Amino acid sequence: MLSKSTISIKRSVSSIINGNWNLTSEQLAIQETALRFSKSEIAPYANEWDEKGYFPRDVIKKSADLGFGGLYCRHEFGGIGCNRLEASLVFEALATGCVGTTAYMTVHNMCAWVIDHFGSVAQKKKWLPELFQFEKFASYCLTEPQSGSDAASLQTVAKVEGDYFILNGSKMFITGGDASDLYLVMCRTGPKEISCIAVESPTQGLSFGRRELKLGWNSHPTQLVSFDNVKVPKENLIGGMGTGFKIAMQALDGGRINISSCALGGAWFALAKAQEYMQERMQFGKKLVDHQYLRFKMAEALTKLTGSRIMVRHAAELLDNHNPARITMGPMAKLFSTDNCFDVANMALQMHGGYGVMRSYGVERAFRDLRILQIVEGTNEIMRLVIAREMFKDQDNQS
Repeated sequence: MLSKSTISIKRSVSSIINGNWNLTSEQLAIQETALRFSKSEIAPYANEWDEKGYFPRDVIKKSADLGFGGLYCRHEFGGIGCNRLEASLVFEALATGCVGTTAYMTVHNMCAWVIDHFGSVAQKKKWLPELFQFEKFASYCLTEPQSGSDAASLQTVAKVEGDYFILNGSKMFITGGDASDLYLVMCRTGPKEISCIAVESPTQGLSFGRRELKLGWNSHPTQLVSFDNVKVPKENLIGGMGTGFKIAMQALDGGRINISSCALGGAWFALAKAQEYMQERMQFGKKLVDHQYLRFKMAEALTKLTGSRIMVRHAAELLDNHNPARITMGPMAKLFSTDNCFDVANMALQMHGGYGVMRSYGVERAFRDLRILQIVEGTNEIMRLVIAREMFKDQDNQS
């Protein structure tokens, strides 16, 4: 189990790319623990998982021994109580092995946090221990076929009948798909009321579409999740009637930090691969590293990665401290990091020339996986909208 006070520090990463500046000894230990797991349990198999569309349940479950199933949940039911910055370090390190696998783990952790933060004592006792141990896997169900960025317009409906909700509707692009055991479903319980209901699988009326063929994130399924008169006990309501939109938005506040952390890890991997390749590849009688123009491109990429890290870690600290600036900084960090980290992966691919598009090198996988991060947890266009809305809030209120 990951313990912030007892893990010995053994640095295996010496490059400036690793971003371990200004971290405490405990944070360095957390980072190194996740890096070791990523290096031994994820990275060697990531290309195969991507090619075969394999969801590595066994490997993810093994990470529970380090506490990675309940990173920023409280100790009471088995969480390890990391703050958001520490969780960001873990997700970044894991994503150096596989962005797609880590992305699923961030969603699972987000679901666990929702239950830990908004759930009743009975709900926490029922679900959290198994979620923390990855005995059960969780998915977050907000997006719908006709409701993507406009989350408030969702159409999935839950009607009360006696001691049950009857749930009808569908959710689109659900990370985890039919591999999960628990679904946190945002649904309409009144004309202007959105609630969060936990649906366990298997349940009569719960069904799944085909496993989508995707650009990236192929190490976990993404599917349509449908509810056809699904009967759910009232005690599965999370946080009370009408609290679903608040839950969804608070979950996404953290989710954006998590996804941004995945971007950092993917870019770190790609840039490190490019740095290594430049020291081996010969062109025009000298190594690539001896070409000044290519050095400048690497310097630009490192600057983008470092700037992204600064923003993401600052946003994580603001979220931990409930600072009002988190409302703007979270979207800014997501926008800045996912755009710039994709640029880093693109540059790293280009630096490899023809080898960059070969799957065996892994750089093209990072390129594909990082592209998805510009869309999930709120598209980067929506991030711009949120930032601009906060920027001009005073003027808009006066008009």
